[in-house]
Amino acid sequence: MIDRKALSALDDTVLGPQHKGFPPDAWGTTVRDFLLCESTLDHMSTPVLTVDRRALASNVAVEAGWAETAGVSLAPHGKTTMAPQIWARQLDAGAWGITVGTPWQVQLARAFGVARIMLANAVVNPMTLAWLAAELHADPSFEFYCWADDVQTVELMDRALESNGSQRRIRVIVELGAVGGRTGARSAVPALAVASAVRRSARLTLAGVGGYEGSLSHDRGPAGLAAVCGYLDRLAELHNRITADGVYETDPIVTAGGSAFQDIVVDRLAGVARQSNTSLVLRCGAYVIHDDGFYAGISPLASGRAERPLRSAMHVWASTVSRPEPGLALLDAGKRDLPFDEGLPVPQRIVGTDSGALSDAIVTTLDSQHTYVQLPADAVDAVGIGTTMRLGLSDPCGAFDKWRLIPVIDDADAPNPRIVDVIHTFF
Repeated sequence: MIDRKALSALDDTVLGPQHKGFPPDAWGTTVRDFLLCESTLDHMSTPVLTVDRRALASNVAVEAGWAETAGVSLAPHGKTTMAPQIWARQLDAGAWGITVGTPWQVQLARAFGVARIMLANAVVNPMTLAWLAAELHADPSFEFYCWADDVQTVELMDRALESNGSQRRIRVIVELGAVGGRTGARSAVPALAVASAVRRSARLTLAGVGGYEGSLSHDRGPAGLAAVCGYLDRLAELHNRITADGVYETDPIVTAGGSAFQDIVVDRLAGVARQSNTSLVLRCGAYVIHDDGFYAGISPLASGRAERPLRSAMHVWASTVSRPEPGLALLDAGKRDLPFDEGLPVPQRIVGTDSGALSDAIVTTLDSQHTYVQLPADAVDAVGIGTTMRLGLSDPCGAFDKWRLIPVIDDADAPNPRIVDVIHTFF
């Protein structure tokens, strides 16, 4: 399912000043040689993003076990991390495939040998369609799915594939959306028209229906859950109508599910999953890293909701560079280093101490290169210039796309964690 040689070759990367957080004495050496040195976190420059090895492994196992118990398949959204090394862990744990968001991400996944890819988007660019036709022809084991929400998209794909002499059909998922949501046909009538157009094509195959419920609510309040449930019920109805019309040519799939509402997806689409020859595929992506913010508050597998919860596997470590006012600390990390769209970072602890003085500290704002931390009275003296803080983060998508190489540490709670691996991202 993935090319191990391509993964191993990543360790031949030569470190340099372009790799944020890696110390100057490592420049000019390969990642492989750097790891042989068994460095610790205090050897890194700040700011630096890390991944906790134990939390990462636990999250992969927790989600895989949950999916198996629920009787659903996982196609984790690879765009969350854009890290083939992490995709490999997910595939090794039984993931059905990898989901991506753009044609370029499909091409990257293919460069690492991913054999089953779902593009949760439409393909309308002629150059991309030509590449897909050639890739499918060159590798009979390559299984590819994309989405369509408009008859015009189907017709464009059909013409482009015909002009390229495509020999293999592309599997198409009819995307159902919702008013105020993202892409997707806004009702069953245009969605059924898309399904019929795919069925008429000699170069496309109708593979199922799908969509994304996560854009309809950012909380688990009654109104938000009602919007999510209503959407998922309409998705099930669309699938049932296509099934009744006999339009499917292969065993279909129904796909939905971000990391926020995966339990609701299973609850509302369980009947679909039990239908003969129909598979329910969830595309959760954030679970593998999880967080200390948005997903910690909304995921059904977060602490307090699940017997075996997900854990945040990411942290940023930043140094105090200024104390211009008694209750204010400025850190050397900012918007260029930290995610902020789904909530500001959370101060968690002062490195090198067992002090709980940061429990009431808050981040009030971020500049491009600075974090403003408001300190409680009992932490004012504990946070001096040069002090390093560990920050909890919200939104793994927003975190990973700011870092090209991410050290993996053995234990984020250790006094001085060991660096045991390096994750490469591709954004």
